[in-house]
Amino acid sequence: MEKDIFGQEGKILAAAKETMDEGTASHEEYASLVNQYGKLLRTTKRIIKLSDKNEQRLNELKQEAQETNTQLEGMSSQLSKFLSPQLYNSIFSGSRAGTRVTRRKKLTVFFSDLCGFTNFVESMESEDVTSLLNLYLETMTTIALDYGATIDKYIGDGIMLFFGDPETKGLKEDATACVKMGLDMLKELDNLSDQWVNYGMKEPLQMRIGIDTGFATVGNFGSESRLDYTAIGSAVNRASRLETAADHGSIFISEDTYNLVRDSIEAAELEPIHLKGIGEFKARKVLGTIESQMVSVDFGKRNFSLVLDRMSQDDLEVTKSSLRKALRELEDYQGDL
Repeated sequence: MEKDIFGQEGKILAAAKETMDEGTASHEEYASLVNQYGKLLRTTKRIIKLSDKNEQRLNELKQEAQETNTQLEGMSSQLSKFLSPQLYNSIFSGSRAGTRVTRRKKLTVFFSDLCGFTNFVESMESEDVTSLLNLYLETMTTIALDYGATIDKYIGDGIMLFFGDPETKGLKEDATACVKMGLDMLKELDNLSDQWVNYGMKEPLQMRIGIDTGFATVGNFGSESRLDYTAIGSAVNRASRLETAADHGSIFISEDTYNLVRDSIEAAELEPIHLKGIGEFKARKVLGTIESQMVSVDFGKRNFSLVLDRMSQDDLEVTKSSLRKALRELEDYQGDL
């Protein structure tokens, strides 16, 4: 049997009535007391009943909120697959509004393409083409994200991405990361060669890559109902044309990019090449990274790094003589203190 939480109040009322009937107090006094207490009891019951209803409703709202959060988390997870991590984070952190806003920035732009991919897949079943393309894009995307690239779009088997927006580590650092990323992509593509046999390919696929650094307009383009985050401008056009002109399995970069990465990237100068819509253009072919031997010298709070294998013998002798002289003067100065 359910316990009455107001049982004690009921007993008090009963005792009060009994006392009143015995005449130990005035009838009016007890009548007023019993009447007031009865009203209090009824009010308390109504409050408790209302509280129970409110608690039930709050529990219902809590359950609805949890279900809504689960749905939103699922939608957010799906949406993240259509946006680069940097753009996704900037939108959901509130730092970037979903409006047609653009700005001019200096970017390092990257284009890549699989050489002759269309000819390779003409005789393949669509399921195999899908599987092969997804394997390739998944592999390249993982590398790109590891280097912090912003993935702009996939164009069939082509990839467009850039460094410098919405996040940047610095112009030189962005350009260096982009070129090193391209080298890693070429290396990883070779590692996938064993899997091409499963798709009936007699020869492994090869990439060509074009990279340029320059000003571009980057941001949201489109209509109020449909926006596309991308970059447009001369740097984008040059990178695309360099990719088209590049040799199979190679990376062509502009002089502007090379000037930023020359301390860590070795690249051969090419004869001026004709780029469609641009004309004669100076470019370089990336050969690999430079494993430089460096010496760092601290001057108080400042630091200077000397890339030894990029210095001539005369430069080395002059540097050694200058450092010896500076050391003697420092010792003499400390001796006078």
